[in-house]
This record gives sequence, C-alpha cells and structure tokens, in this order.
Amino acid sequence: DQIVCLAKGGLRVGDILCRIYGKPLAILSASSYGGAENKVRASIKFATHLTMTTEQLGSRILLVDDLVDSGISLQEAIKWLQQYHGEVIEEIRTGVIWYKGNSIFIPDYYVDYLPDNPWIYQPFEHYEKINPAELGQVVGLQPKKKSNTKQG
Repeated sequence: DQIVCLAKGGLRVGDILCRIYGKPLAILSASSYGGAENKVRASIKFATHLTMTTEQLGSRILLVDDLVDSGISLQEAIKWLQQYHGEVIEEIRTGVIWYKGNSIFIPDYYVDYLPDNPWIYQPFEHYEKINPAELGQVVGLQPKKKSNTKQG
C-alpha cells in the first residue's frame, strides 16, 4: 500500500520505487552518520513525524534504504513505525540496494549482497564536501547583484 524511505540515503530508492509501482511515498528522516566526511556511525535519531501526503500510513509497508550496513537503522525504523503507526500496519517488508554481510538485519529484498564491508561511494557524496560558492563555480554561475523583481 505504501513505500516508506529512510532519508537521506533511501530518498532516491523510495522516489524511484513509488514511481514504478504507483504507490504513495512517506519519508522518515533519520541520522546515523556524522564526523569526518560523514563516515562515523553514531546513535540513530529519527524525526518526530513521518512526512506523507496520504491521510494515514498504508497497512502494508515497503521500508527502503540505499543500503544495510550494521542493520541498526532498518531495525530501529521498524520499531519506530510500529510504535507510532502500529495500529494501521499489518506488514512491513524491507528493501535495499546493497546488503552488507556484517549486518545484523537481513532485508527482504536487495540488489547486491556484499560479503565484506566496503565503503560504497555514491555519486552524490561529492556534494557533501562542497559549499554553495564552490558549486556555483562548478556549474558556471555568477552571483547576481540585482533584485529578482521585474521592473516595468
């Protein structure tokens, strides 16, 4: 009935799957990495609310993320969903692109199984190390000095 993605990594996966299957998307923002280059695992924190355009969450959920590393994020997200929306949820299944072998959690669906624990370099990681001025230089934008209102 509904796809729930973990933000930020699962946003791309959730967006694509909701378009393919024609199901509504709900977003659960979570944070579990920080530190140097966003590669240090910390305790997981979830948003207070689920973001969705439907009146209530569907009864059958596909919870998606980009990868399952330790497994804690998916495990805790399921607990969060059951705690705050358990009265409407009948079933939760999970799906990821990359399933790492050291995970304590086994997803229901995955694209690639990685028996070791490699760091997965994703194309958007570049933007975590760039500031707005550097981005402007990369795409050739110059700062505008005039106002954005039409004169006339």
